[in-house]
Amino acid sequence: MTSSPWIGRLTEADCDLDDFAALVDQRTDATAYPHADRVVDDVLVFDAKSVRDAIAAEGSDAVEAELVSALTDGPGVVVLENAFADTAVVDRVTAAFDAMIADERAHGGPAGDHFAAPGSNDRVWNALEKLAVRDPEAFVDYYANDMIALASRAWLGPSYQVTSQVNVVRPGGQRQDPHRDYHLGFLSNEVAAQFPTHVHLLSPVLTLQGAVAHSDMPVESGPTMYLPYSHQYAPGYLAWRLPQFRDLFLERHVQLPLRKGDAAFFNPALFHGAGTNRSADVQRCANLLQVSSAFGRAMEHVDRSKTSKAVYPALATLHAKGDAAAVVNAVTAAADGYPFPTNLDRDQPIGGLTPIAQTDVLLTALEEGWDAARVVEELDAYDRRRDNEEIR
Repeated sequence: MTSSPWIGRLTEADCDLDDFAALVDQRTDATAYPHADRVVDDVLVFDAKSVRDAIAAEGSDAVEAELVSALTDGPGVVVLENAFADTAVVDRVTAAFDAMIADERAHGGPAGDHFAAPGSNDRVWNALEKLAVRDPEAFVDYYANDMIALASRAWLGPSYQVTSQVNVVRPGGQRQDPHRDYHLGFLSNEVAAQFPTHVHLLSPVLTLQGAVAHSDMPVESGPTMYLPYSHQYAPGYLAWRLPQFRDLFLERHVQLPLRKGDAAFFNPALFHGAGTNRSADVQRCANLLQVSSAFGRAMEHVDRSKTSKAVYPALATLHAKGDAAAVVNAVTAAADGYPFPTNLDRDQPIGGLTPIAQTDVLLTALEEGWDAARVVEELDAYDRRRDNEEIR
């Protein structure tokens, strides 16, 4: 019986730079993508008008299949030029984003960011819900966009879930470190290595990363750096933090200029990162879209806080017996071990890429011997940090 190469777990020892370099040496064959307008630095560029014409003539199946091929067997990134044919709606949403940024600056508070120093960018978390509350008509006009829906549906199928974060990088804003994205890309190597290999292969198909340009983005303004074909590297969630892989990324990455209203979509496993804004006056503004599979949730809704509060005395009894593994097993069943989704305005990723999980609260409580009243207090505070009641 032949064993599958995907059984077991990956380690940093599996990360081979030569194997990685061979993957990113691939070149994009434009003839394999008949609906693409052209190839630029191995990135596929589609003209949205041509795509719309093709869909009107032949339906969307062939175009969607081509996008999926581009995001899997191809370079892992596509650009949809003129995704918003009328940029007036983009300008209206940008005005709403600017107002959010002004409000949040005035409000103060921590400014955690993923892959960038706090405060180096203007970042609006949960911009999707905030836009809906601030300007419902602009929200509807914006998210009615057919190109966002096309890419999302092609990769994830129907009933996908959209989230949005605004990122504004000012002149002088420094580049991000190259990285992979949510889910496994946000976990430390120590944690990511605990997941079996097949989960490393599954993670990229749970989300689609995208960005709508809300300003013109010449290369000097630092548009996203991409390393085409890097998403195909199976140990990549462990490799992206290793210095030799980062060095190769910096040697070989590509950057494409974008115009206001263009959209880019990429496989979340693609090595990428925002570039340095070397311009004198370009406030590089993008609406970062993270679109998630409809299937990324449990079948039943469980009130994990209620469950955790109820079982804490029994957990403390078990902890006192000294069986650490049994405690972890019971805590994992009772509490939420994953910190997302959350309210990133209140539950910020300061000091790391993720906030703490509910299981961390319980395990800390057991180690430090909290009484039941403090556990209730801390779990209530945990819930309040995740509440969106005061969305502005």
